[in-house]
Order: sequence, then structure tokens, then C-alpha cells
Amino acid sequence: MHSRIASALIVALGLGAATAPAAASEFRVVTDRNEFVSLVDGRELRRFGIRLTVTPDGEIGGSGFGQTVFGAWEWNGNFFCRDLGYGSTDLGHNCQLVAVRDGTIRFVADQGQGDHADFRLR
Repeated sequence: MHSRIASALIVALGLGAATAPAAASEFRVVTDRNEFVSLVDGRELRRFGIRLTVTPDGEIGGSGFGQTVFGAWEWNGNFFCRDLGYGSTDLGHNCQLVAVRDGTIRFVADQGQGDHADFRLR
């Protein structure tokens, strides 16, 4: 059960090798902290079995497949950098490129060089 949750969160949060790297060409890249906050403030980020909130004051919370998701974030240069965990598992630190298109926000791990995950903004 824990491996299923970990795999899903890793894929959904753009950390693992389970999804192919993707260019953000059809998406508009977000490089400004204030724009990012305006996109996520007061909204829920959803992806099959995962619901997250990202607050303007640097907190991440929510749930993934019945487990509590928690973390912190900061904006560094042009990237969303976060420390994240769920249950008692620490997923670590990762700086990600953020892009947006039509109510979908995309996070691309490893400063835009890694795997990606798309979330619906609700």
C-alpha cells in the first residue's frame, strides 16, 4: 500500500521517472512568485486521488490517496522550490518549473528538466 501511495505521489508531484519529460511549449511558463500565488491562492490543486493547497505564506497541505500531504515552498529565481512529504515519508527538496494553461498548472521537476505533473485548479 505504501509503495502505491509513494509511486502515485512521486508521479503526481513531478519527482519520479514514471512519466516522460515534457516540454511546456503549449503551456505558458510562470517565472514570477506573485503570478504563481495569484494562480493557486484559495484554490485546490487536484490530480486523481491527490488534493493539495499551496498557501501564499509557503505551506503545502492536503491529501494523497488517504495520506496527509505536508510541506513548505519558496520561490527561487524562476522556480517553485518545495520540500514535501506524506504520512511519515519525506519526498525531499525539488525546484520545479511551473507552467499554466486553461485551468491546469504543470510542475516540471529538476528545474524543468525532469518529469512533469499536471493539476487542475479548482
